[in-house]
Amino acid sequence: MDGRHRDGASIYLVLTRHGSIDQDALAESFAERHDFDRGYGPSTGRLLRLIREGGDWRTLAREPFDGTGSWGNGAAMRVAPLGAWFADDPDEAARQAALSAEVTHPHPEAMAGAVAVAVAASIAPAKPPPGRFIDEILRHVPDGTVREGIAEARRLLTIADPSTASAVLGNGRQVAAHDTVPFALWAAARHLGDFKRAFWTTAAAGGDIDTTCAIVGGIIGTAPPDWLPHCEPLPSWALGQGSP
Repeated sequence: MDGRHRDGASIYLVLTRHGSIDQDALAESFAERHDFDRGYGPSTGRLLRLIREGGDWRTLAREPFDGTGSWGNGAAMRVAPLGAWFADDPDEAARQAALSAEVTHPHPEAMAGAVAVAVAASIAPAKPPPGRFIDEILRHVPDGTVREGIAEARRLLTIADPSTASAVLGNGRQVAAHDTVPFALWAAARHLGDFKRAFWTTAAAGGDIDTTCAIVGGIIGTAPPDWLPHCEPLPSWALGQGSP
């Protein structure tokens, strides 16, 4: 479980305790359970350390990019459990996803990426046709580079080759929401209901594979039974069994 997977567990914990995203509680959980060895980026690692030392996340999170905050893909990577929590309620999933992203990634593009993934995870259990799946996501994503990329992913649904799709949409190599989320949604849309095909299609594109596969896997949902023994379980603290 890398840092962003661990943050997904914090989202789950906050939802179980509050029923919605309490931003202060989420920031506290992120900071308290920050583990440097889990592969956090340096900016996020610094942010969580300063929050843990008493800093205000509302100020600290907006320091990068001249006061607009990070537009990285971390908020999108960790948000799928939130979308699943609000299954069949994409409007609420979108609203809560924006709140969850703002704690560490308040840039509009990062928030748009988180909204898109949460909506996707919310509606994926119904297995809508690929085009309708993307259209519903677009209905919730504000104008910007992420939305333009998702619209392009919609146009590329007839393309089967992940390398071709990622050449247009990106594969997370830039570690930015707009370079990550559109391709992940393309892969998920083409293989809703087929975790293995979705996973290997995503991995075949290269780039930031742990992030793109985590997003796609989170959207698709339950992994095949023969894969589950190889997955790291939720930490005990996320299940209400104490601190790490």
